[in-house]
This record gives sequence, structure tokens and C-alpha cells, in this order.
Amino acid sequence: MAPPLVPEVRLHLAVETVAIWQQTEEALGAMGLPPPFWAFAWAGGQALARYCLDRPDIVAGRRVLDFAAGGAVSGIAAMKAGADRVEACELDAFAIAAIEANAAANAVALDTRLGDLVGTDEGWDVVLAGDVFYEDGPARRTGAWLENLVARGATVLIGDPGRAFLPRERLQRLAGYTVPVTRDLEDRDVRQARVWRYR
Repeated sequence: MAPPLVPEVRLHLAVETVAIWQQTEEALGAMGLPPPFWAFAWAGGQALARYCLDRPDIVAGRRVLDFAAGGAVSGIAAMKAGADRVEACELDAFAIAAIEANAAANAVALDTRLGDLVGTDEGWDVVLAGDVFYEDGPARRTGAWLENLVARGATVLIGDPGRAFLPRERLQRLAGYTVPVTRDLEDRDVRQARVWRYR
């Protein structure tokens, strides 16, 4: 199906939100794996995807990292917008499988990376990070890494629907979108998602 903000992109998404989340969270938790974030098109990722499609000059001809990609809605949009190469990274092998299935559904090629890339720098021109600032410790670690990438010349774009640990003082707002979301996961029917640029 297509996420509401980016009808140009087709994704394999969970339909029965609560049942899928609870069942997989319980089963994966028993194995020490993270919840199925990859099964949903989160508002921040959709905002980044929309921005890339509307402003292809941001990614066209560039090497892009879709960080903490989930199902890779942002990375797929970047490829559709003319990126030279997109790498989508995740910590969860199930997310990697979802990214590969979603890329195939959109007839684009993404390179997938399983593992934690925080602290590394492989020369990406653009880094897309959607919905990553929701826990204090990881947000600080990720934020420091992204600042280092900006300092050496990378463009870092953040898609965020108002998560608690977003470092607003380091960001410039570029765009805002009203994104329909699933009440089961977000406790509301819409979120105001913004695209920010690290400065």
C-alpha cells in the first residue's frame, strides 16, 4: 500500500496494527530483538520522503544514507528523486528483509546495511534520519554523530513529528506536513511532521 503522504511509494505495511505489533513484539522480545518498527510508515520518515520527492535537488546525483530506515520510505523516495546511490541501515534483520521487499516493489535498488553505523563516516553526501529522537541516550549519541557529519560537509535532514529529544537548537526548519497516522500507535489521527536540517 502507499503511505498517505507519499502515494508515489508502495510499501509492505502492517494492516492490523495492534495485533501485529503485540504479537511480534512479544515473539521478538523473547528472542531479544527490537519491535517491528519496519512494519509501519512513521510520520517522520514520510515527511522526509515527501521532501525528497518535492525537492529532488537535495538528493539528485548524491550518495545517500537512510539511517534507521525502518521500511526505507525515505530511501526509496530518494532513489525515485534521482539519488546516485542509497544505503539503508537498520539494526534488525527483519527490517533489512522489509527494505529489500519494499525496494523491489518500487523497482529501485537500495544497498542494505545491517548494524549500527553511528560513529562511522563513509563519505555520504546526504543523511536522512526519520523518527530517531525518541529516547534520551540514543538521541544524544546519534545527535553527536550527525553533528560530526555536518561539520565535514554532509547534508543531514531530520524528519520528526515532535519527538521529545529532538535537538531543535541545532536545527533549521525546512518544511512541515500534516500526516495521517494510526491512532493505535500514536494516540491520535494526525501528526504534524517537520523536516529539519542540521546546521
